[in-house]
Amino acid sequence: MVSLIVAGEIGFWVVLTAGLLARYGLRLRRTGAVLLALLPVVDLVILGATVADLRGGATADWTHGLAAAYVGFSLAYGRRLVRWADGHAAHRLAGGPKPAGMPRYGTPRARYEWGVFALTLLASAITVALVAAVQWLVGDGARTAALDSWYPRMGLVAGINLLVAVSYTVFPKREK
Repeated sequence: MVSLIVAGEIGFWVVLTAGLLARYGLRLRRTGAVLLALLPVVDLVILGATVADLRGGATADWTHGLAAAYVGFSLAYGRRLVRWADGHAAHRLAGGPKPAGMPRYGTPRARYEWGVFALTLLASAITVALVAAVQWLVGDGARTAALDSWYPRMGLVAGINLLVAVSYTVFPKREK
């Protein structure tokens, strides 16, 4: 499973790079858009392979939960990541304006961190839903018991991100 997740991650970046190179390097905007639209297919392949592995009789371990987390975070953060990469590719390959970085100080930074928290919360919710769906699809609590650890793990991830957002709100970083 780990090698499948790594292959999926590599595939994600290969498809993203190919889409941006087609769009800006080769000036094939439609081809680039099609390639970028294929990015969720990588997630579906990983999720499908996870379910197939478990339905085929495998006993769940942490890697099956990792696959769900990969898909959850990819779905939640994917659009933002593609937008970020698109802005940088447009700047470097097509003479577009330099993309703005994240805000560094005060209220704008706090607002940014709350946006990151919202995406992390969404990613955690998707992960939890996927883990529950996989457990339901497999229908064997004994073989999927290891996936139960992903429920509090996703709560911890969201909680840490919440603390970061709160810290930038309560103790805003000031410009020197």
